[in-house]
Amino acid sequence: MNIEAIMQTAPVIPVLVIEDAATARPLAEALVKGGLRVLEVTLRTGAALEAIAEMKKVEGAIVGAGTVVNTEQFEQVMKADAEFIVSPGLTDRLGDAITRSGVPYLPGVANAGDIMRGLDLGLTHFKFFPAETSGGLKALKALAAPFYQCKFCPTGGISAATAPEWLAFDPILCVGGSWVTPKGASYEQVETLAREAASLKG
Repeated sequence: MNIEAIMQTAPVIPVLVIEDAATARPLAEALVKGGLRVLEVTLRTGAALEAIAEMKKVEGAIVGAGTVVNTEQFEQVMKADAEFIVSPGLTDRLGDAITRSGVPYLPGVANAGDIMRGLDLGLTHFKFFPAETSGGLKALKALAAPFYQCKFCPTGGISAATAPEWLAFDPILCVGGSWVTPKGASYEQVETLAREAASLKG
């Protein structure tokens, strides 16, 4: 499955910070049941690698690693069988290692220089991050014009209320968000939020 197919699986990719690996599998089950199959587990906690392995046990889940910032982390998540990689930015060293591996990759970009670096590596699909503080939809529309061949997944500051406006812009295939897994929510609540997110249209 290539990165475009992953991005087109659902309109929202949950961005997950897992503190306890024991919660990973039931959380993934709730999200997948609600219709969100693509799950980004960020490497912001010590439980992340185990969480990826646990979530991969859920039928239908497509589990990737987020917040990958160097080649060492890339090697770690590949050992955990991550199915795609997301990074908050793009460096030549990391980008080259990931593109050579062939694993689907969604690097973060915030300006024209970032996108051009990605294009040099043969990449055309990007995470626009941090979306709201980088100028929001207005900024992405301006950036997308000269880079007509590129597709985007804006992430950072997007909510259930603002997602439809982003999704209405054609170069955007999906959005990333953490609102589907609010702190303290039950798995039933997460499933409901996932179902609402999965039905979002632009």
